[in-house]
Amino acid sequence: MRAATDNGTFTIYLDGRIDSTNAPDVEKEILELAQQRGENSLVLDIENLAYISSAGLRVLMKLRKTQQETLTVLGASPEVYDIFETTGFTELLDVHKRLRELDVTDCPVIGQGGNGTIYRLDEDTIVKVYKPWIGLAQVDREREYARTAFVNGIPSVIAYDTVKCGDSLGVVFEMLKSDTLGHAMRDEPDRLEEYAEKHVALAKTLHSTHVPTGSFERIQDVYHRLAGNLDKWCSKEEISLLHSIIDDIPETDTVTHNDLHPGNIMIQDGELLLIDMPEVTVGPPVCDLIAIYRDMVSGPSGKEKGHIEQSVGMPAEQIIKAGNLFFAGYTGITDPDALKAYYEKLGLLYAFNVSLVPGSGSEKAMQLAPVIMENLFKRVVIPNEQAIRALFKTM
Repeated sequence: MRAATDNGTFTIYLDGRIDSTNAPDVEKEILELAQQRGENSLVLDIENLAYISSAGLRVLMKLRKTQQETLTVLGASPEVYDIFETTGFTELLDVHKRLRELDVTDCPVIGQGGNGTIYRLDEDTIVKVYKPWIGLAQVDREREYARTAFVNGIPSVIAYDTVKCGDSLGVVFEMLKSDTLGHAMRDEPDRLEEYAEKHVALAKTLHSTHVPTGSFERIQDVYHRLAGNLDKWCSKEEISLLHSIIDDIPETDTVTHNDLHPGNIMIQDGELLLIDMPEVTVGPPVCDLIAIYRDMVSGPSGKEKGHIEQSVGMPAEQIIKAGNLFFAGYTGITDPDALKAYYEKLGLLYAFNVSLVPGSGSEKAMQLAPVIMENLFKRVVIPNEQAIRALFKTM
């Protein structure tokens, strides 16, 4: 038996068989290992476990009771999973079947973003392969979000199973012959206005869709979590100010995607469908508009130009043109000066959002934290506190 800690998770690996002949020894060793987990979450990897008897199941129940938390079990073979299911243990433990493995080496790439790469498997299905550091919980959450969106009438793809692609995880989606909206805009520039209208219609559909409580996380909860992780760079008073502004964001049961640029939207038979959904929340529409401003107005002309071109799937100049068409269509503002004034307001809310970025814990955000805190938070957000509160309520 071996164990390893990675990314806040303590994993114990079980191999071979657990039955009445070795259950006492397994119990002793597994409980000793579990004591080493500290504050990390506990996972059992049973991919190489060929059999488990009732005596072995009782060992897992004792482990669960000693840890005072739901025990996650990964990689169960069909035979072992049947044992868990037949005995009712799938209702007591969080048991996951062994993931089927896919080789995407020769599959064409049809999209690429910050979380992963989309490959076409065949004429009927695609697979989104996530970055190697993205764990099962986040992948399963996106698959569940896609299902929830589909059930609630949001234009989205049908999600199938979670799979393993080399060292990464992936989700298989039904997707007939299709491509991203970004590629369609790039390849058919004469239809850019038509595609921008479809983009606007999708956003308005999303922003008028009401979902039951608990369907998606609240945007306020996301912001509060990020603000709570800024104690390395902010004083208690500054963090308290952030929480206070977040508390002023209006409550709503409508949906925001929070990354609604054309590279995260598929186009199939003329219909737009959402596929990249790890950041979906319920919240006011302006939260989506901030992200679209970031990716299609502000970002393409800044230092992130290359990254944004890759994510959205077209040249920066074309992204900005599509962004202007989107906002003119969404807001009804066609006068260039009036649209510029509107962008200035969005830019202020964008500065507030960026001030929360170091709380995400990403390596790049951590490196940029001193600059973000000094230039955006202290010089922009704090002096404009009242304006930011008002804009969240009125835009």
